[in-house]
Amino acid sequence: MKRILFISFFTISSFFLVGCGVYSFTGGSTGDAKTLQVDFFPNQASLIEPILSQRFTQDLQDLFLRQTNLTLTKSNGDLYFSGEITSYRVTPMSANSNQTASQNRLTITVNVRYENKKDEKKDFEQQFSFYSDFAANAQLSGGVLEAALDEILERITQDIFNASVGGW
Repeated sequence: MKRILFISFFTISSFFLVGCGVYSFTGGSTGDAKTLQVDFFPNQASLIEPILSQRFTQDLQDLFLRQTNLTLTKSNGDLYFSGEITSYRVTPMSANSNQTASQNRLTITVNVRYENKKDEKKDFEQQFSFYSDFAANAQLSGGVLEAALDEILERITQDIFNASVGGW
């Protein structure tokens, strides 16, 4: 019985050790890249949402760490992301009978720069925008802001990695 447990443990351990060398993102390959650097994305929009920059930067880092085996580094990453939030605004879209807003639109635009130090042909700079309509009495700190950030991150991964970069 001990022998069977040892063989099972050895087989499973070997499988995980071999799997740790795979650096992948949604079925693509990161090539020779093993490290990732994501700089803080400052909010340079005229309207400031205090948590927006920190939340976007953290969500972008978490996305890569969840879906790859890349190591996050503070400097000299094989893959390097930087950029800024260039627009964050809330615009009234419709008014009710007493001339107060009943529907608003949240618009967020993020400029992203990507450098692949292992393959410079894959470097790029691109803007991503998202808008969402919501009831004027809804709070932005609720699901509206989270949905906007999730959508922008989804577009970044789809556009950058599937089209612009051609899959890592």
